[in-house]
Amino acid sequence: MLIRIGGKTILTDPVMSNRIGLGLWLMTLGPKRHIAPALEVRQLPPLDLILISHSHFDHLDRPTLAQLPKKTPVITASHTSDLIRDLGFRNITELAWDEQEKLDGLTITARKVRHWGARTFFDKHRGYNAYLIESDKHRILYGGDTAQQDFFSDIGRVDLAMIGISAYDPYIQAHTTPEQAWEMTRQMPADFVIPIHHSTFRLSHEPMDEPLRRMLAAAGKDAEKIVIREPGGTWTWQESAVPARV
Repeated sequence: MLIRIGGKTILTDPVMSNRIGLGLWLMTLGPKRHIAPALEVRQLPPLDLILISHSHFDHLDRPTLAQLPKKTPVITASHTSDLIRDLGFRNITELAWDEQEKLDGLTITARKVRHWGARTFFDKHRGYNAYLIESDKHRILYGGDTAQQDFFSDIGRVDLAMIGISAYDPYIQAHTTPEQAWEMTRQMPADFVIPIHHSTFRLSHEPMDEPLRRMLAAAGKDAEKIVIREPGGTWTWQESAVPARV
């Protein structure tokens, strides 16, 4: 996601590679991309922050990070900075659950999720986060990866929730179904929702177009709150469109 909030531009879990996974000399062993990135690296605006949720290959893509400006601050999960620092980044902050970092008027809080952080079989110590991002006007949640849980129920109302909706068959212990994802956005609640983590890489067995169809069905009459429905879409928050706050 490319986010503009509080006058700052944030890029989350950037993956521009055509294939993700283990690098083997001139090859990458892992899933291939099914849809092109919305932007190439050279088309990105100046970045104020790179936000990394966890170390899995479809979230922390070292070839992509290697192409990004090294002066950009990075916030990442605990015990993951070693995967980033050797690429040339120096301003790296690790956050564990409930820890915060301030950035020129923004507050970024790491939130607990139900997932796992190991990049390989041997590094189970690595952390994994969602992030609450707050400016003086707006609150948004970048959900990272999570299975069904109620850890977001105490966040309070947010303007926007970005929530993963795929890779649940058979990995239901690590990812939500679309129906579970929708329910989690209602627990906060979220005024608007952007489904993420779908339609780009085949990571599981469900048809690639199934998660979004199920998300829209789960939303029912509130489906207009789902504001981006395909990779590459854009959305601008407008106060006139916000539901009345109770």
